[in-house]
Amino acid sequence: MATSIHTLLNKLAGQTSSSYEVQDQSSMKMNAERRIHRRCEIEESSILVERFEANTIGKGRPLGHLVNLSAGGLCIRTAENNLKIGTQIRIRMVLPSYAGIMPFVAQDGTCRGTNEWAGWMTIVRVTKVNGATEIGGRMVDMREIDRGMLGLSLSAQPLAA
Repeated sequence: MATSIHTLLNKLAGQTSSSYEVQDQSSMKMNAERRIHRRCEIEESSILVERFEANTIGKGRPLGHLVNLSAGGLCIRTAENNLKIGTQIRIRMVLPSYAGIMPFVAQDGTCRGTNEWAGWMTIVRVTKVNGATEIGGRMVDMREIDRGMLGLSLSAQPLAA
C-alpha cells in the first residue's frame, strides 16, 4: 500500500493534512520569489552585445553593454531609444570563461565549450536611465544545455557587493 509524502510528513509533524497544507501555502505566499535563475551583475566587465538584422551578414552592429545576466535573461544598456516591450531582436554576445568554465556549448555537435551565443531576445522591460535606455529581456531560443552551462558559469563567479 503506497503512502503519500504528505501523509508521512503529517505523521512526523503530528498535524492533520489540512493544517499542513494551510501552513505550506501561507509560507509560499510570504516567501514567493519570482526569479528562477541567479542574476550576476557584470556591468563592470563592459561586455558588448551585438544586434543582428535580417540583412546583416557576418558581424552585427553594436547594441549596447550588458548590465546584468542570468541563465534566463539579460539587461542591456543601450543608446537606442526606439525599442518597445514585446519586440524580438536577434543578438550575439561573447562572454569570457571563468574558472575554466565555458558559458556555452558549441552547436557543431562536438560538445566542446564556447564563449559565443547568438539567438533571439524578447524585450520585457524598457527603462530610461541617465540618458540611456536599459532593456531587459528573456533569451527565448537558448538550448537547455546552454542555459545550464551559463548558469554554472555564473554561479562560479563571485557575488556583487
